[in-house]
Amino acid sequence: MPPQPPAQGPEFMAVDVHNSIVVDIAGIAFEDHDASVEFSWPEIRSVHYKASPNGKALMMAVIHLDGRFYECVVQAKPRAQLGQWFGQLAAVLGYYRPMGW
Repeated sequence: MPPQPPAQGPEFMAVDVHNSIVVDIAGIAFEDHDASVEFSWPEIRSVHYKASPNGKALMMAVIHLDGRFYECVVQAKPRAQLGQWFGQLAAVLGYYRPMGW
C-alpha cells in the first residue's frame, strides 16, 4: 500500500515585517523578530485573540497546559486586513477546536 499523504486542514497565516502567526493542522506557531515557538494542539489550553488598542494589529495569546502565556502581535497593513484575519482565524480555530476552549 503506498504511503498516505499527511492529513490536511485549513490554515491561517498573518505576517508582517517582523512577526508571524500560523495556525494549521500541527497547532500554532509564533515568530517574533526571528525567535519562534510552536505549540501542538494537545499542549494548548486556550487561545485568545483581539485587535490591538489602536486597531492596527492582531494580538494572539496561547495559554499552555502548564499555565505559561505566550503572545504575538502582527501588524495589519492595510488596516482592512485585520477584519479579514478575524474571519479566517475564527473559522480555522473552530475547525481544529470545535468544542471551544
